[in-house]
Amino acid sequence: MKALIAMSGGVDSGVAAFLTKQRGDDCIGVTMKLFDNGDIGVSRAHTCCSLDDVEDARSVAYAIGIPHYVFNFSDRFREKVMDRFVAAYERGATPNPCIDCNRFLKFDKLYQRAKELGCDCVVTGHYARIERDGATGRYLLKKAVDLTKDQSYVLYAMTQEQLAHTRFPLGDYHKAQVRALAEQQGFSNAKKHDSQDICFVPNGRYADFIEGYTGRSYPPGDFVDVDGNVLGRHRGIIRYTVGQHRGLGLSLPQAMYVCALRPDDNTVVLGAESALYRRDADAAEFHWISGEAPTAPIRCRARLRYRQAEQWATVTPTAPDAVHLEFDEPQRAVTPGQAAVLYDGDVVLGGGVLVRRP
Repeated sequence: MKALIAMSGGVDSGVAAFLTKQRGDDCIGVTMKLFDNGDIGVSRAHTCCSLDDVEDARSVAYAIGIPHYVFNFSDRFREKVMDRFVAAYERGATPNPCIDCNRFLKFDKLYQRAKELGCDCVVTGHYARIERDGATGRYLLKKAVDLTKDQSYVLYAMTQEQLAHTRFPLGDYHKAQVRALAEQQGFSNAKKHDSQDICFVPNGRYADFIEGYTGRSYPPGDFVDVDGNVLGRHRGIIRYTVGQHRGLGLSLPQAMYVCALRPDDNTVVLGAESALYRRDADAAEFHWISGEAPTAPIRCRARLRYRQAEQWATVTPTAPDAVHLEFDEPQRAVTPGQAAVLYDGDVVLGGGVLVRRP
């Protein structure tokens, strides 16, 4: 089998490449060039697209004896990840760009390039598993064995075709085992820290990145309470997210939290923490991994943030690509732009983007 291996320069993708080569597959290592660090005003260190990361990937490829190439996908990344990230913040949402990167780059653009090169599959270092259902013949996306590293949440957009031609070698491993394998093989990146930031905003200052990227300034507006009373002035709507408490710059008699963002009138709505809780939510751009939406409401667990515990809900399809969720227990800070991902045990049913409610 001929495998194209996405190698970011991190320890996970390096070990995924090693395990694939160990299987006896014909391997090609590829690092995606997604942007120039200088273009976004950051140093080259601590991002997954730095020159150091390319060298780390190349070093591992050389060590295991496979060719390594760099593919320039920066135009696609700008359009499908960075532009969408900015647009989401401008409309008062808080996006997860890692989902878009997987959806539009790793399992779309890279997958298409793999087919052009005659490869049978794409291999990545994600912590997740793919299995085929013997009863239906459909492919299942499942959680990783190491639940502390599980990345199934950011993979919900994968199609049946993509699952059929993708391998996640680390799905059955724990992180400690992966590092141990890297050290045994003498990989230069064996002790490299995992990236915790969005790759193109490595300092975590999203608003500064957006202003620098767009060349625009975002005007101040009113903080209001849930009754519409003006409480003060905010510093630009892109600087806030639902559930935020710190950094509001207000002196108020009680603790207040961001309950809603209204870009139409440039208003940030504040309320007591109790106002953050709700029992329902809606998700759009919804993708069912089976390829078919249920014809009736289903009971399952839903995760509304990457590291959030799953919550029981009744999910009703309202369109082929939209669902309504009713939770058994009130949920805190349901945030537009984040993903609602549905689980049946360790199987991912599908996911979509939380949308703002009136």
